[in-house]
Amino acid sequence: MSSTQNLHRPFEVQIKIPVRTYDIDFAGIVSNIVYIRWLEDLRLKFLDEHWQLDQQIEQGYAPILAGTEIEYKRPIKLIDQVIGRLWVSNLGRLKWTVEAEIVANDKLAAVATQKGAFVSLENGRPIPIPEGLQKKYLECV
Repeated sequence: MSSTQNLHRPFEVQIKIPVRTYDIDFAGIVSNIVYIRWLEDLRLKFLDEHWQLDQQIEQGYAPILAGTEIEYKRPIKLIDQVIGRLWVSNLGRLKWTVEAEIVANDKLAAVATQKGAFVSLENGRPIPIPEGLQKKYLECV
């Protein structure tokens, strides 16, 4: 997984993440399941800015997740100021990888890696990474 030292981050997006009372578990910190939702919010921001989901659906395909790995560095509490960042770290022929970091009060709280693919909405099978996205990615790396 990446660290804040990596400065080459194609398609990086950032969002301010509000910590809600319902995000807090019995120990008084953000529940680990909440990080999954935050990663989803970050991926949706990426799609809004770089590869619109509605256009994918119109063309008969959509992204799916194959796996998520999160490494928790420090707990996040209700009053913390949280920022999430996500970027594409690899775009292969069939699979993509995004990396993310969650920062609370300017300190790294978690890093994550997610892997996925695009699938045909007609048959659910993987399709090659769309040519336009590949081209856009290669211009960034």
